[in-house]
Amino acid sequence: MKALEEKILAEGKVCSGDILLVGGFLNQRIDTDFIFQMGKEIRDLFADARVTKIVTVEASGIAIALAAAYYLKVPMVFAKKSSAKNFFGDVYKASVHSYTHGKDYEIAISSEFLSPEDRILVIDDFLATGEAMEGLAEIVKQSGAELAGLCAAIEKGYQGGGDAFRARGIRVESLAIIDEMNGENIKFRS
Repeated sequence: MKALEEKILAEGKVCSGDILLVGGFLNQRIDTDFIFQMGKEIRDLFADARVTKIVTVEASGIAIALAAAYYLKVPMVFAKKSSAKNFFGDVYKASVHSYTHGKDYEIAISSEFLSPEDRILVIDDFLATGEAMEGLAEIVKQSGAELAGLCAAIEKGYQGGGDAFRARGIRVESLAIIDEMNGENIKFRS
């Protein structure tokens, strides 16, 4: 998505070598018009995938997942990052490591929100090493649902997570793929 690449170059900030800050439009302060443009793009990419639900993880994936769910006309479910006392019944769980935060989380979704009849699209703001998406895919597997694909707003191609999923035959679509990031220099995959 050329518009996302331009937005990253104009408003993103590279920090600590390989951390890209996009809090000004994607995952802290939300540019709602732009998020919904991204949602339309995801709808177009997955129009043939027969998606019945979208799954993401709190908190940064919620905005983009919601926009995509709106355009695909399906519910959106998010995994919580902590053991909540307000879960009822069985819970699907997975352990994930956050590269950005440098810590491990247990993510969970109540079993009442996913079923074996679902075709799930997993969406997140970033795809780097693939830890969060791997955890979400594990939850989809536990539910018996079918994984329709993975989608990231921004993929850090140089960290290999997306390519590892593709090598396993999993459909991965990213709106922008960064192949190199040095200081202020960002190179996108063509």
